[in-house]
Amino acid sequence: MEHYAAAGQVYVAGLVFARLAALVMTMPGIGDQTVPPRIRLAFAFLLTLILVPVVAPQIPAVPSTVSALAGGVIKEILIGLMIGTILRLFLGSLAVAGEVVSIQTTLSFAQTSAPGIAPGTPTLGTFLGLLGLTLIMTTDLHHLFLAAIVRSYTLFPFSRPVPVMDATQLALQTISGSFKMGLQLAAPVVVFALVFNIAVGMVGRVMPQFQVFFVASPLTVLFGLSIFAMSLGVVGLVWVDGYRTLLHAFGAY
Repeated sequence: MEHYAAAGQVYVAGLVFARLAALVMTMPGIGDQTVPPRIRLAFAFLLTLILVPVVAPQIPAVPSTVSALAGGVIKEILIGLMIGTILRLFLGSLAVAGEVVSIQTTLSFAQTSAPGIAPGTPTLGTFLGLLGLTLIMTTDLHHLFLAAIVRSYTLFPFSRPVPVMDATQLALQTISGSFKMGLQLAAPVVVFALVFNIAVGMVGRVMPQFQVFFVASPLTVLFGLSIFAMSLGVVGLVWVDGYRTLLHAFGAY
């Protein structure tokens, strides 16, 4: 390697690539399973070539022991996994919204597989997941992903240990915020289902001979999906604003 790069340069590039590869393999969009691993690793390698001249002054000297060298690489991998996983956790809000809407519209049995989402996801959750990835790309949120990657070297420098407690707290806040936002995104359909079920129950009590199930089921699907379709614009705007707020926590501006 001395003919191509000095030992210090290889060490710097290795540390940067360890963080970026772990982050790119887990972040939304680029890190989805539908993207071939070679493409993801090639993208991480390209980012490494770009960032090495920027972050090289922050990297300490090459350690004298193999254990210290391995510890530095493992620390960078953990930081990359932490950032990428937290960015992906926020996609769970769309899965929660799709699950709630599916339950309220009696469509929870319709399940499909979605990239980046757990298998066996309801079809509406799959649709919202794909909508979220589309919004990430069309609103240039992926540019903020790259800004968060660069900013991570200021928030988590090489000389600082892995902030395990802070990462755990941020992950818990992200999960709770995702669940809360999922319920908020599904609120129009939930309110409709509540009012509709109360009305159907009253009709069933007044006219016991009336076939409530055969009338209510198709109406629930029809009106529920109609309200869901009309609220998609607001759902997208609210979710994008929430994601942008999360990215600002990593210093992406």
